[in-house]
Amino acid sequence: MAKAIRVKATGGPEAMQFEDVELPAPGEGEVAVRHTAVGVNFIDVYYRTGLYPAPQTPFGLGFEAAGVVTALGQGVSGLREGDRVAYTTGPLGAYATDRVVAAQHLVKLPAGVSDETAAAIMLKGMTAQYLLRRTFKVGPEHTILFHAAAGGVGQIACQWAAHLGATVIGTAGGPEKVALAKTKGCAHVIDYKTENFVERVREITGGRLCDVVYDSVGKDAFPGSLDCLKLRGLWASFGQSSGPVPDFSINLLARKGSLFATRASLFNHIGTRPELEATAADLFDVVTSGKVTIEIGRRFPLEKAADAHRALEARETTGSTVLIP
Repeated sequence: MAKAIRVKATGGPEAMQFEDVELPAPGEGEVAVRHTAVGVNFIDVYYRTGLYPAPQTPFGLGFEAAGVVTALGQGVSGLREGDRVAYTTGPLGAYATDRVVAAQHLVKLPAGVSDETAAAIMLKGMTAQYLLRRTFKVGPEHTILFHAAAGGVGQIACQWAAHLGATVIGTAGGPEKVALAKTKGCAHVIDYKTENFVERVREITGGRLCDVVYDSVGKDAFPGSLDCLKLRGLWASFGQSSGPVPDFSINLLARKGSLFATRASLFNHIGTRPELEATAADLFDVVTSGKVTIEIGRRFPLEKAADAHRALEARETTGSTVLIP
């Protein structure tokens, strides 16, 4: 018997219930994992509230976790009991003490990556990887704007972008988050609570603006994000913590400089085993080398997952948040 967070009707944090669940034996190509740390991400809130529809009701929450292999199903190779592993692919259900996972979704953890770090970086860190290395290949010649620079993805991406030589401008809310972002790779940080980020980007860049804007904020940053871009710059939307971006005419992109726009998702970048392995390897390399440091901002017991969601939605968190079973 395992314990898991279940949602029987979408709604607020109170919709999350901690209850017993049956843990089946792993089937063909599957592995049983005892979780030691579970990652918390804003996409979990989207499913809990119903913004993103779950495939069925009731449903679990969470996409990423780290733990130890406890049993192997038939046909599994390359893994053995006791291996430390992590994952960040569906289906929903990582908010649990134990889980059966398809072996193809698991990656082994190197010695230099702790279980908590792995749970904190699988989704956020691999998101940073595809944004910086594939959505727009960032280099020393680029100036980038990264919204929510003090958040989980932001801290990883801004450090990584700075390591790649880019000039990094971040936005954050409040003095504490601004100060934190300055230690995580940002050459400049804009406090969106007290400053107009479009005007500040113009000042910082001397009117040259940015090559790319990475935007997980959504509604509150639109259309300002577009006004921070150079001619033919790229707006990379990958989240909507303040709400969905309103519908707009594609002609707006032409009027603002023949801009490019994408709504990116991690799961479209790690859909094959080679993609998953390459993305994870790149991430583990920058972490174990010390080029990117990981901050675990908050830890909550698994049964207190509702409190973690309240803190996340209130923007009271910095860095990564993990649940401990």
